Amino acid sequence: MTSSTQSRGVAMKALLSLAIGSFGIGMTEFVSMGLLPGLAVDLLPGVYATSPEDAIAQAGTLISMYALGVVVGAPTIAGFVSRYPRHRVLVALVIALLVFNALTFLMPNFELVAASRFLSGLPHGAYFGISAIVASELFGPAKRGSAIAIVMGGLSVANLIGVPGGTLLGQMLGWRAAYVVVAFVFVVALVLIIRFVPAQPGDPGRTFRQELGIFRIPQVWLTVAIGGVGFGAYFAIYSYIATFVTEAAGSPEWVVPIALVVVGAGMVAGNFLGGALADISVRRTLIYGLFCLVVTGALVGLLSQHTVPLIIALFVFALTSATAVPTVQLRLLDVASGHRSIGAALNHSALNIGNSLGAALGGAVIATGWGYVAPAWVAAALALVGGAIALAAFSAERRATDRRLRALEPEFRDRTVGTDTIPTV
Repeated sequence: MTSSTQSRGVAMKALLSLAIGSFGIGMTEFVSMGLLPGLAVDLLPGVYATSPEDAIAQAGTLISMYALGVVVGAPTIAGFVSRYPRHRVLVALVIALLVFNALTFLMPNFELVAASRFLSGLPHGAYFGISAIVASELFGPAKRGSAIAIVMGGLSVANLIGVPGGTLLGQMLGWRAAYVVVAFVFVVALVLIIRFVPAQPGDPGRTFRQELGIFRIPQVWLTVAIGGVGFGAYFAIYSYIATFVTEAAGSPEWVVPIALVVVGAGMVAGNFLGGALADISVRRTLIYGLFCLVVTGALVGLLSQHTVPLIIALFVFALTSATAVPTVQLRLLDVASGHRSIGAALNHSALNIGNSLGAALGGAVIATGWGYVAPAWVAAALALVGGAIALAAFSAERRATDRRLRALEPEFRDRTVGTDTIPTV
C-alpha cells in the first residue's frame, strides 16, 4: 500500500468518524419534527385537549429553541476555540452534545425540555464549522466540497435512517426513547473521533476579538441571509411533515416514517450532488438551486392532497434543498477571509436561522387557520427571497471586483509604457 493510499485511508476514517457526530446532530435536530404530535400530547396535554392545532404549533417552538441555540452558539463558541487544537475542540464539543441531549429525555416538563433543546443547539455550529476546516485540509483545496459533503453526509443519512427510525421508536415507546438513541450515537462518535481524527493545530495567534472582525465583511452577512432565508424553505415544510402526511393527505400515522425515509434519501442525494456541483461553481449551484427550490416547494403544495404524489414531491424538494448545505459552507469559507473558524460555523447559524424562521412561519400559517398545506407556499416564498438575495450578493461582489480592477488600471499603464508586456492581475 502506497503512502498516498494510506493517507487517503486515514483521511476517510477521520471524515467518517466526524460523519457519525453529524449523524447524531442530524437526528437530534430533526427527530422532533416527526414527533410533534406526541410532544404536544405529552408536554402540553391541556392545550392539546382544547386545540390540537395550537398545541402542535406551540410544540414547534422546541424546534425553534434548538435553532436559536445554534445561532447563538456557532459564532460564540467557534470564536473562542479558534486558537486551540481542532481535534481536542471536537472532542469537547461531542461531550457537550452528549450531556445536553441526555438532559432532553430527562427533563419532566415543557419549559425544561425547551431549555435543554436550546443547550443542545449551542455546540452544533462549532462542531460542523471545525469539522469543515479539518475536512477541507485533509482532502485539499480541489476537493473541499466533496470532503465537506462526506462530513455533512452524516446529517443527511440521519434524515434517511435516524430520524425515521427515531420517529417510529418514539411513536412506539414515547418520544423520550428517540433521545436516548441520540445520546448513544454521541457516545460512539466520541470514541471514534478520539481514535481516528488526527491532530490539527488551531490558530494560536487568533483572539476572539479578531475573529469578530468577520462581521465587518458585507458578503458574510449576505451569505448568512442566503442560507437563513433560502434554507428556511426546507424547514417550513419539513417541520410539519407529520401534519402534511396525516392531515393534508389524510394518511395514517405509520406513513410518516416512510415519508421521512424518502425525504432523507433526497437529502443524502442532494448533499453529495451539492458538494460535487460546488467544486465546479459555488455561484451557479446556489442561484439555480434556490430557484429550483421555489418550484419544488410549490409542487409539494399542489400535490399534498394525495399520499404517493406528495411523497414523490417531498423527495424532489429535499434533494433540491440539500444542495445548499455544502454550497453555503464553501461560500462562507471563501468570503470569510482570515476568519475561518467563525466563517465555517456561521453556515449553521444561517441554516438554523432558516430552521427557526421556517418552523415559526409554518406554524403561524397553520395556527391562523390557513390550513395544513400553507407551509408549502411559505417555503416557495422563502426560496424566492433567498434566490433574490443570492443574485444581489453576487452582483455586489462583481461590482466591487470591477471597481478594484479599474483602480489598478492606471498603475498597470504606468508600469508598461514603452514595453510589449501585458501585466498579470
